[in-house]
Formats: sequence, structure tokens, C-alpha cells
Amino acid sequence: MTTYDVDLFVIGGGSGGVRAARIAANYGARVAIAEHSKWGGTCVVRGCVPKKLMVYASEVRRTLADARGQGWTVPEETFDWPSFIAKKDIEIARLSKGYSDRLTAAGVRLIEGKAVVVDPHMLEVNGERITAANILIATGGTPRFPHTGKWISSDEAFHLPELPSRIAIMGAGYIGVEFAHIFAGFGSKVTLVHRGGVLNSFDPDIATEVSKGMTANGIAVVEADGVEGLQYDVAMAAIGRAPLSRELGLEQIGVHVDPRGGIVVDDYSRTNVPHVFAVGDVTARVALTPVAIREGHAVADTLFGGRPTPVHHDHIPTAVFSQPPAATVGLTEPAARAGGREIQIFKARFRPMRYSLSGRDEHVLIKLIVEKATDRVLGLHMVGNDAPEIVQSAAIAITMKATKADFDRTFALHPTTSEELVLLR
Repeated sequence: MTTYDVDLFVIGGGSGGVRAARIAANYGARVAIAEHSKWGGTCVVRGCVPKKLMVYASEVRRTLADARGQGWTVPEETFDWPSFIAKKDIEIARLSKGYSDRLTAAGVRLIEGKAVVVDPHMLEVNGERITAANILIATGGTPRFPHTGKWISSDEAFHLPELPSRIAIMGAGYIGVEFAHIFAGFGSKVTLVHRGGVLNSFDPDIATEVSKGMTANGIAVVEADGVEGLQYDVAMAAIGRAPLSRELGLEQIGVHVDPRGGIVVDDYSRTNVPHVFAVGDVTARVALTPVAIREGHAVADTLFGGRPTPVHHDHIPTAVFSQPPAATVGLTEPAARAGGREIQIFKARFRPMRYSLSGRDEHVLIKLIVEKATDRVLGLHMVGNDAPEIVQSAAIAITMKATKADFDRTFALHPTTSEELVLLR
């Protein structure tokens, strides 16, 4: 019987890889994990977490403006970019250390360096060769850039030496929209450049409402063919991320990779090489941290927990932290109609009580998509303060196949924005 140095070797110390390594070790597996940058990966180091800290900080200007309308005397605000960046970096370092500490506590061997596959069951990192019964690729993605021009990505946006007075952002997906609001909130003059519309993968009503919010926040939204003469100090590319699957040695063992660079896997995150798995953004399935975590946990359950666990990528709630934010779960209206279903749309748009005194011209949009034949709620789409928190809770009901009648017979919690979910008629 062949023996190996470890039962599982994980390449990549981001959310998916760390979860798989820790859960596998808790099951008693011998686990090693290699990370060539900082523990925590894209989400913790250069993604969701520092971005959300930026969102919170950039929203303060709006809060102060509303406070003045509610009777508060607030002096003219100022913002210190270097101070914010320093505090943000301290928090990210704390979180990154927490990841490595939890791995160590679980008995995982941590290796700081770039691991490469050199044969089907052997990897090399820092000159050391390690054999593994199973290999998990969790290397995430890397920013895409336009073919011409000098651009930064969101990775560099977290470490700019000073706040740009003028910034042009190419791309109107999650990252572009969120950073447009962030920099506008901090006081930069922002131009968002898009091809094909804002948030065009979202429900059209969501995209329209978010676009209105961008204009209200002073963000110039222009099409890519109308940027001649555009003035800016910094140009940021936010046109997506590519799977980071190259230079890992995967071609040495015949792992299939699609034309986008995504590692091809089945519902168990297994590649065509039976002992090699891949999770997270490197698979080009769903590039969301909670999805990577679920996939990593499922691999550990499958290999070492005695519970073969597939992951099905439906009913995944997601949010765009614009100002106000948008959130969604389930089918969009076009997707529901394209599936041949007969549907009903229930929708409300109103100015929330929050702005009754300050007079801010901002609205909440709530939209339910219901299948006529079954009364089942197929999708929920929302724009407004607390939308991500509200949709996360409602996602439980929708995942459980709740009907519109289930929503209707639920008592309202008044006065709240979320009560509209159960009052739509």
C-alpha cells in the first residue's frame, strides 16, 4: 500500500482552502497547506473585508448630511486617508493571523511559499518535495486588465498612497459599482465607464435603481465609447478576475482547464484526475467567498468525514455594497420568463422613514417573483439600506420553497422596511 507524507495538500490559503484544511484536520487527516502571499486570500486581504471597511468609512459623509437634516449641528467634516489605510491594515493583519492561528490549532502544517505539482501525488514548495494522497487547488483569481493603458486593480486601490481627487473606473459589475461609491463617499470625483450597462447580470429593476443611486451620489456614468478626453488622476480596472490556474503544474498530470482558465470539476469539486480537487474562484463557477467555503467544507466531508457531499449552486444570495446597497436571491425576472414559467411580479418602491426628516431623495425597491402554478417565490430583489441583511434572512424561506401565501400570512414587524416583504399585494 502506498504511503504519503500527508492525506491532503491544499494549494492556497484563502477562504475555501483554509476551510477544507481545517475541517479535514478536525476529522483526523494529516494536512499541509501552502500560501505564497498572506493567509486569508482575496476576501480577507484584498477583497470583501477591506472593501466593506471602506464602505463603512465612506458612508459617514451621507450619515452626517442626514444628521444635519434631523436637527444635529455637525461641523464641516474632513477625511484623513492615510489614517484610515493604517487602521484598515492593522485590522486585516489581525484577521489574517486569525486564519493561520486556527489552522495551527487544528494541527495543519502551514507552509509559506508557492507550491507546484510535479507529479500526480507530489508537490514542491520552497525546494521541498511533499507527497499527498489528495490535492486541493484553491488559488483563487487574479485581476483582469484592459489591453491598453496604465491601470490599477482593486488590489492596489487598498494601498494608494493618497486619495485620488479624480478616478476613472472601468467596469460596472460588483467591484466597479462598489468602488465608485466608496471613492465618491471619500470625496473623489468619480467616473464609471461601462460596456453594456450597470450590473447587467442582475434583475433589470435592480440595475435601474442602482444607476439612479450612482447619479444621486455624484458619480458620472459613461459608456466606453464616450471617454475621449476624460480627465483623471488614477484609472482603475474592475472588469473581473481570471482563475489563477497557470504555473501550478496541472498540465503535468492532465487536469482539465476550460478556455477561461477555470479548473473543470464536478458537483463534488473533483477534477478529471480522481484525487485532485479544486474549489473557489479558480473553478470559474461562482466567485463568492461563502460558495468557496461551502465547497471546501464539502471536499473535507467527502474525503474524510464519511459523508460524500455535493454542492449545488442555486439560491445563492448576493449583495452589491453600493450606497444604498442591493441584494438578491433566486431568479431574475428575465431568467424566470426564459424558463417558460408563468410568473407574477410583486413590487414596491418608496422613500423609507429614515429620510422623512432629512429629505434625502432615495428610495427602497423590493421585488418578488412568484410562479403562478405553484405560488412559490422564485426570486427576491432589493435595493435600500439593510437590503443585504433583509435578503439574507428571506433567503432561508426561499431556499425552503416558501410560497407567496407563506409570506402573506407572516405578521409584519412595524415600522420597518422589511415588513414590505409580507405586505406586497
